[in-house]
Amino acid sequence: MNTLKYDKLYDLVGIGIGPFNLGMAALADQTEVDAIYFDQKEEFSWHPGMLIDGADLQVPFLADLVTIADPKSPYTFLNYLHEHNRLYQFYFFNKLDIPRKEYNAYTRWVASKLSNCHFGKKVIDVIYQDEGSYYEVSIEDMQSSETQVIKSKHVVLGTGSVPNIPEGFEGYPNEDVLHTNHYLYREKELKKAASVTVVGSGQSAAEVFYDFLNDQDRYGYSLQWLTRSTGFFQLEQAKLGQEVFSPDYVSYFNNLPYEERMNALETLGTLRKGVDPSTLKNIYHLLYHRSTEEQPDVTIQPLTEVNGIEKKGKSYVLDCRQWQEDHAFTVDTDKVVLATGYKPHFPEWFNRIGDEIEWEDEKHFKVEMDQQLVFKDGRDNHVFTLTNLDHSHGTGATNLALSVERNKRVLNRVAGKELFSINTNTVFQQFSSKGM
Repeated sequence: MNTLKYDKLYDLVGIGIGPFNLGMAALADQTEVDAIYFDQKEEFSWHPGMLIDGADLQVPFLADLVTIADPKSPYTFLNYLHEHNRLYQFYFFNKLDIPRKEYNAYTRWVASKLSNCHFGKKVIDVIYQDEGSYYEVSIEDMQSSETQVIKSKHVVLGTGSVPNIPEGFEGYPNEDVLHTNHYLYREKELKKAASVTVVGSGQSAAEVFYDFLNDQDRYGYSLQWLTRSTGFFQLEQAKLGQEVFSPDYVSYFNNLPYEERMNALETLGTLRKGVDPSTLKNIYHLLYHRSTEEQPDVTIQPLTEVNGIEKKGKSYVLDCRQWQEDHAFTVDTDKVVLATGYKPHFPEWFNRIGDEIEWEDEKHFKVEMDQQLVFKDGRDNHVFTLTNLDHSHGTGATNLALSVERNKRVLNRVAGKELFSINTNTVFQQFSSKGM
């Protein structure tokens, strides 16, 4: 355990505290690595705008912050249940998947236990001092606006992602047109509208649409669900198929040539971009029951691009195109919820090191298996990244269980020895034919 000191050299500074860096902080807390983490938010929260009642995490509870690396850690989900007298309830709950609300409560509990996590402090600059072999990290206190500098041998970037607002929606979001990350903050106002449109086809889109569908009889709005995808497809859940979310597959993927990695990503989309089958089943069942009396005032349409939006009085007109038929049309709506995913977020200072690192193309920097960026000067002081890893670590780059594996590798590299064992032969299939 440690507290913030400005007159020492840290082993590692973490920038941003989402689940990935929070998990690393929890693991580091039980080791000799002197690590410290910062986030500009005043407290930890995990997708608070999407903690819808009844929504579950899409991975088993064993994919908590630490269990796969250290099941005996005090920061496991099971220990959270133990300390909150919920073990028996969880036992009778008898599910591997846990409510999103409970995962959020668990992560907030872990954050409250860690003295190496500091909130309300924004990292505004990182400068490498070659002569001293360390990074100067400038930190602004969000309340006092005071800036101080600490030194660290290594840096790990965990600044996560920001909502992806599609082209044609410049100037948005606003109180009527918003991203799913703010859904619960505006839910009541949205449901008072005469018509609502959900754009997107992933899990978040399905959860928001189902929530609207549940309350449609109560509020009386018309409901549209549009996506450019070819259909509303379920998440691939075959057990052998799920083995791509394993350390073995990540290692195999990371060793492929860049072009082969990018081609492989196209074929693995249903393993993370689909909708949980139970959510699709619930939607269909509710629609069917309602249709026994009258046809629901619901439009569900795939193959449809939403290319723009125009305000019309107090409402909006969506510029749409059914791309397979090449047919343009418009949709009138009062409110819009964009379930259009997220894109990596990088701080301004990161742009300065762009010329210092190696790139695989104009958008993707080169990343080693242990998540370190490759500097042209071959320095021993590393910048690790936990975001924008799809091209280097595959479709499991955002998987919570694999984030623990990545954290193990970072801490091992910083410590210069194996603090945590690196698992191999973790699945029943093999991906490479080399050595056969």
